Amino acid sequence: MTNSALHPSIDNLHIAAFHSMPTPDEIQAQMPLSEAAAATVEKGRAALNKILTGEDKRRFVVVGPCSIHDPVAGLEYARRLKVLADEVSDVLMIVMRVYFEKPRTTVGWKGYINDPHMDDSFRIDEGMTLARKFLLEVNALGLPAGTEALDPISPQYLGDLISWSAIGARTTESQTHREMSSGLSTPVGFKNGTNGDVSIAINAILSAARPHRFLGINGDGQVSIVHTTGNPYGHLVLRGGDGRPNYDTVSVSLAEEAMKKAKLIPNIVVDCSHANSYKKPELQPLVMSDVVSQIVAGNESIVGVMIESNLVAGNQSIQADLSKMTYGCSVTDGCVDWATTETMLRDSAKRLRSVLAHRG
Repeated sequence: MTNSALHPSIDNLHIAAFHSMPTPDEIQAQMPLSEAAAATVEKGRAALNKILTGEDKRRFVVVGPCSIHDPVAGLEYARRLKVLADEVSDVLMIVMRVYFEKPRTTVGWKGYINDPHMDDSFRIDEGMTLARKFLLEVNALGLPAGTEALDPISPQYLGDLISWSAIGARTTESQTHREMSSGLSTPVGFKNGTNGDVSIAINAILSAARPHRFLGINGDGQVSIVHTTGNPYGHLVLRGGDGRPNYDTVSVSLAEEAMKKAKLIPNIVVDCSHANSYKKPELQPLVMSDVVSQIVAGNESIVGVMIESNLVAGNQSIQADLSKMTYGCSVTDGCVDWATTETMLRDSAKRLRSVLAHRG
């Protein structure tokens, strides 16, 4: 007899119900990793690791919708992005932003895994399967995927299909997420805190680089003690904070100094969205142009950028009748449209092509 049965008045007072979830092995058996997807993941991770170690002089771009809510529109975006990725591949290594989990400051839609039907039915079991299906389709195109690692259990279900991971500004200081990152198979970008504090992310990089022991689940869904080896590919993501940007040359220089002081390789990614663009998506091209100018001028620490982009510009509210919603438009943060995305990537590649080619 469980403690809950013996003492029902003191345990699980605010739990309404428990519903069984398929195990990671069960969902992976239902949606197995294809040879094409596995090749994309391996190639994507290897390229990113070489960029972070300086062996590959290209820069990487994590670009895509703020969040995935319509897999049909998402896959159309992926097909377009694959064509563009091939076009600029000599200079830019493109990773599609595929975010299924959204941290909320208060309340709101928490993402495709949590509520795939966007009707508060919270079919997480379906959401996890649908998310895996989408990742398989994106990787089958030959396009690597990047995501935010938010729920510490999700990587057991989806981690074999991810090439790059981010830890968000709200969770970079979390011990749980630092421990999880130490075991992730991808390079991990840690965002500075919501207040702009870079030291939080630097401490996270240092922590994630070391081995950890913590509670998690294995492929059978059994609670396990997870032993990690540490992740050597942590890096800093500047996303601004407290409504102020931090992608300017002074901010980047200070971040470099702080990383060197911590005996870290100063690998920096600039998030063109969030506070760096004052949450105005139309300013993202200006941010990226400034960042490219820094690289052209000789900066070697900026290894990548992030862009929130979709088929249609802006964002929209979730409606009860989903058929009335605008196809290809974000339901979370506002994005730049596809035409703007093409211009941003092509212009950046053109400006960087001769510069990066001559770097030893």
